[in-house]
Amino acid sequence: MSSPRSPEGPRRGSPAKSPSLPRSPEPTEPPAAPAAPAAPAPTAEAQVPPMAEIPFEDESGDSGVEGYDDDAASSTASLSESIYDYRQIHGRTFQHSKTTEYWGPNDDRQNNGLDISHHFITMLLGDQLYEAPIKEPPTRVMDVGTGTGIWAIDMADMFPSAEIIGTDISPIQPTWVPPNCIFHIEDAQLEWTYPPEHFDFIHIRALYGSISDWSELYKQAFTTMKPGGWIEDFEFNITLMSDVPEVRDDPKHIFKRWSEVFTEAGERMGRTLLIGTGGQMRKLMQEAGFINVVEKNYKVPSGKWSSDPVLKEIGAYNLAFLDESLEGFALFMLKEIMDWDYIEVQVFVSEMRKAINNPKIRPYYILTNVFARKPEAWE
Repeated sequence: MSSPRSPEGPRRGSPAKSPSLPRSPEPTEPPAAPAAPAAPAPTAEAQVPPMAEIPFEDESGDSGVEGYDDDAASSTASLSESIYDYRQIHGRTFQHSKTTEYWGPNDDRQNNGLDISHHFITMLLGDQLYEAPIKEPPTRVMDVGTGTGIWAIDMADMFPSAEIIGTDISPIQPTWVPPNCIFHIEDAQLEWTYPPEHFDFIHIRALYGSISDWSELYKQAFTTMKPGGWIEDFEFNITLMSDVPEVRDDPKHIFKRWSEVFTEAGERMGRTLLIGTGGQMRKLMQEAGFINVVEKNYKVPSGKWSSDPVLKEIGAYNLAFLDESLEGFALFMLKEIMDWDYIEVQVFVSEMRKAINNPKIRPYYILTNVFARKPEAWE
């Protein structure tokens, strides 16, 4: 889920196609499109080698940081007034649909954090929008759970001849977008409204805690994808960690308590927050029929404690993302699902915020990216 307001500034384009959406940022000149990823495709199912340790500085420092066809189109779920009927929880707004009460707010504060996460994920992937080794420029791309649309917009800038469709349950995308970018209100847990073998590339990011049946999600992606097309899913891990013994070996540390309560909340909702762990995405993609499945795990610092200059910058943005987003993560899950008092939630969030801002304990978490290919008909 991501936001249209990237750190580079808002995008310029034409009004988004149906359905119309609420925000209309002023257009500015777009940045240069990023280069496409390297082309060679893996020839066998593989998993990358173990992650390297993050180098760190001994001294403490500041860890903060300031031709979609008419038939398909007509079958797309239409926008209705009920979509704007947001839930209010202590001043934060939340979207819901027929099958999904999404746990994250859809307000500007949460979107600011998502802007930042898009930026550091792009840096993490080597200044690329994806890792799947796509050989030819795609013609149709779908971003499932596009959020506020920044990834779809960047892809539209990168591939101006391709049609980029972003889907989401929440109409928070901008109205000024590249002419080849379209946003549709669609619930990914319902039957997809797109024809079989339609997309070259299907992108998913940060749907942890949103999907009740991941196997079905990947099967629908498989059906909707052209033979030879690629899927990519980038998911977060809710468990923060530290290699410092007093944190690592303390079963009551806030990092462990945070992970435990959110894991339980996900189980109560029937929507796991742990999809990025234990090779689950890789396994379910294989079961759905995908081949050449590759899993990549990234050890991402929280804060500027790494001595590696790239990881230092990524860590600074990651910390800003977490700082901006912690209350949004906790409010629905803990208050509505776990039945905590509002004050109790705020105290818990405050304790977590203090820990992630402590460079002496060198906090980090694991991000997992999995990409895979649909076989050609003759394979």
